[in-house]
Amino acid sequence: MKFDAVIKQFRDRNILVVGDLILDRYIWGNVRRISPEAPVPVVEVERESFLLGGAANVANNIVSLGASAAVVGIVGKDMAGEALTDLLTRKGVKCEGIFVSNRPTTVKTRVIAHNQQVVRFDREDSKYVAGKVLRGVLEHIGSLYRGFDAIIVSDYRKGMISGGMIRGILEKSKSRKMFIAVDPKVGHFNFYKGVSVVTPNVAEAASGANIEIRDEKTLARAGRALLKRLGCRAVLVTRGEQGMALFERKGVTHIPTAARKVYDVTGAGDTVISAFTLACAAGASMSEAAVIANHAAGVVVGEVGTAVSTPEQLMESFNG
Repeated sequence: MKFDAVIKQFRDRNILVVGDLILDRYIWGNVRRISPEAPVPVVEVERESFLLGGAANVANNIVSLGASAAVVGIVGKDMAGEALTDLLTRKGVKCEGIFVSNRPTTVKTRVIAHNQQVVRFDREDSKYVAGKVLRGVLEHIGSLYRGFDAIIVSDYRKGMISGGMIRGILEKSKSRKMFIAVDPKVGHFNFYKGVSVVTPNVAEAASGANIEIRDEKTLARAGRALLKRLGCRAVLVTRGEQGMALFERKGVTHIPTAARKVYDVTGAGDTVISAFTLACAAGASMSEAAVIANHAAGVVVGEVGTAVSTPEQLMESFNG
């Protein structure tokens, strides 16, 4: 298959992203002294910046790859929620599915000095969405899913994704046999039964299968166990510098890494599930989609900070 032809079809695809919306806040500065009050560095703040995280970054990846995206998630009645929604809108993501609640917007704040992270602090309420809010979210998904080619569930274990949420998504999309991809989280694998594909990293796959992954043999056992346990069509295990392993009922496909340089793996999982789902929606087979996702991840890990890839960068990666 010509991968360029699949990538060109991204622009005609529309993806719904459901999950935990996160605002990544960065405080940049310098350290020249230690505090006299405690043995901690004093950071002289120079600037701060905001980036999209979690499901918001998945949607950002989708639009960066040339497709259309809409998000369904929750923010708080706070400045962080307004900033996150504004960032998404400016990126071209449809935000009608963002619900405002009394819980705070999830914010990860990283203090960076001399290109090193000094500390990170998180503001969040990770209780599961339930009751009226859950019903409202599922009603909204049911009202619009027919206009989408696939659904991505981005689970960061911040409360948006529960067993009830997954069951509701599967029920709403059953008549169309919608392609549903899940970026999973440890402790939630029981939620994902019946989805199309999950994309765990090695640690998540080991936890989900309850098998310690030490080598190719134990990796194969874990992949097959997850396929059976979840009843899904495929399990795509991301393996860092060792590439990826795609488990399907017909067997396993090993894909070596496409990264030339690795500077920062932040957000690489978001890129993988975005590119993989888009490629499947554009007509690629699972194995072809995994190769495309592998190249997309190779682009973003070669840049510092949460990055995204573009169709042009993807084509250059294949043709270079």
